[in-house]
Amino acid sequence: MRRRRKTQILKDLNSKIVFLTGPRQVGKTWLAHDIAKEFSRPVYLNYDNREDRKIIEKEAWLGSTDLLIFDEIHKMPEWKTYIKGVFDTKPKNLKILVTGSARLEYFRQMGESLSGRFFTHRLFPFSPGELAVIGAAPDIDRLMLRGGFPEPFLAGLPAENSANQIFGEESENFARRWRKQYVDGLIRDDVLDFERFSDFKSLKLCLELLRSRVGSPVSYTSIAGDIGVAPNTVKKYIQVFEELYVIFRITPFVGNIVRSLLKEPKIYFFDTALVEGDEGIKFENLVALSLAKEAAAEEDLRGISASLHYVRTKDGKEVDFCYVRDNKAQYLLEVKLSDSNISKNLCYFCEKYNIPGIQLVKNLKRERQEEVEVRSAETWLAELE
Repeated sequence: MRRRRKTQILKDLNSKIVFLTGPRQVGKTWLAHDIAKEFSRPVYLNYDNREDRKIIEKEAWLGSTDLLIFDEIHKMPEWKTYIKGVFDTKPKNLKILVTGSARLEYFRQMGESLSGRFFTHRLFPFSPGELAVIGAAPDIDRLMLRGGFPEPFLAGLPAENSANQIFGEESENFARRWRKQYVDGLIRDDVLDFERFSDFKSLKLCLELLRSRVGSPVSYTSIAGDIGVAPNTVKKYIQVFEELYVIFRITPFVGNIVRSLLKEPKIYFFDTALVEGDEGIKFENLVALSLAKEAAAEEDLRGISASLHYVRTKDGKEVDFCYVRDNKAQYLLEVKLSDSNISKNLCYFCEKYNIPGIQLVKNLKRERQEEVEVRSAETWLAELE
């Protein structure tokens, strides 16, 4: 299944290095190979491969190469200086695509050696908006059950040119087995490689606890007490999970980003299927991920600063999401499964701060305009990235 970012990446390759980042197994390498099909003499080089590493170190690709794909190149010492040198001395027809694990995004942000030479594309899991654009059904129920990562999401769906399709219960088993290996790989390979934590058991327990606390303000002290470590250790665990695209945090919007970051965040998962809880919280996570994907697209594709927050008062009034562009709230959004009665908290905040409001309902018979917009999740989410 094609990815929505492909067209823009091809355009960006004409003038810049393109960094393709995102969660583990979200389809970065697949997309890189799909992009390579648009070139006559592409070369794919993975730094983990011994023979490829020799070619990389010697810059031994043919002069006729028109696309260089570097995978896992961030594992190379002084890799940014290396990429800078290749880009600055390359022939005009050569394009450069750099992809790899989520660590690439973290390392890319460190230092200025590549300043002005690249564009970044963050590849997220499938969302209703991306599925709609590429001509697939924006299946919210399937995204909630399977998550939007390509392998578990696509398992059991008819596929072109595939002789090894799996259906029914076998596809459900495949999705569960994939997710178990995915989590084990995150902990054993990515997280422990990223940061040398000594307590594997508490690290894994922290991740398990976060799965059951999606959508609620997270107390580092509370989690620390549950797993028997210091609050700063929990904070470090969560920071690494975030940097590796396992989770993302949203902070309360208070009009001041610095003060917002000091407040208790809410945690959501890039893989909605990892969320433990009822249908309502899984749906909320899917909406959060769709909004985060929209914000990333605004930054990556249009250069506009965008972010996702929530709104909460000291006496407990709360609205699920506040979408912010250039540090200005654009709209407030409350998520509901079936209740089409207008949220009093949503109306309160919209009136107090003069911000448009949307009540997003999964099971809705008719969209309408009241004090706020009441929108069907299926149609509204399909309009996003």
